[in-house]
Amino acid sequence: MSGPTPLLEFFKRGEVDRDVRLMAAKGALAPRAQEQLSLLVLLLEDPDPEIRLTADETLNRIPVSALAAFLARSDVPIALREFFADRGVFPDEIPALTVPEDENAPLLPPEHEAEAGDESERDETIVQRLSKMSFTERLKAAMNGTREFRAILVRDTNKMIAQAVLSSPKVTEPEVESFAKMANVSEEVLRTIAHRRGWMKNYGIVLALVKNSKTPVAISMNLMARLNGRDLQMLSIDRNVPEPLRVAARKKVVDGSRR
Repeated sequence: MSGPTPLLEFFKRGEVDRDVRLMAAKGALAPRAQEQLSLLVLLLEDPDPEIRLTADETLNRIPVSALAAFLARSDVPIALREFFADRGVFPDEIPALTVPEDENAPLLPPEHEAEAGDESERDETIVQRLSKMSFTERLKAAMNGTREFRAILVRDTNKMIAQAVLSSPKVTEPEVESFAKMANVSEEVLRTIAHRRGWMKNYGIVLALVKNSKTPVAISMNLMARLNGRDLQMLSIDRNVPEPLRVAARKKVVDGSRR
């Protein structure tokens, strides 16, 4: 992951309510490690003194060994390394054995899991439960909830909720592939998936994006070059994709047959 993430951008633009900023300052959003640290550092300059203090206390709770191992990763922004160097924390030359197996796991675990509750809650459908949740509760469910929650919340009309699903440390590549196939997710969700380099190593996700009519044509055109011959042939006759993409695929098929 490189550069500001969509979730972090919401905070930078000042589009996040105080209760959500406070939740992030406590580490309770529990996004991926880089996002978690970037959020906490950003919140040290929040106009609200309680949020600034909470973010500082949360940063101080992170074990120095975990920070040092994380900072040794090649994808960590220089600004983060410089920030922690000022605090006397420097990257390990070799990542410590305490680094989480999932390199994207948060450095502080979430305070609460948004999993299934008591028996009365399980009797309700996921949609019914979500309909009763506040924005903050839906945000927590997007980050730390079950696969079923994520499948619904990735389609949420609130862009921050949908992006939170993609920032969840729990989200898996099979889930991302299913999101990439959805006709009712926002264009922003598809753009975010396409810009995550790790996910773009998965052929199934690439194919799903190319075949999704909601994927911006410029992205689909770029990814089309990675399709195998069979899928390119199918794309050239697929009436569900934008015509420019279908025509370009047909041209590649014809050009390939002439070689």
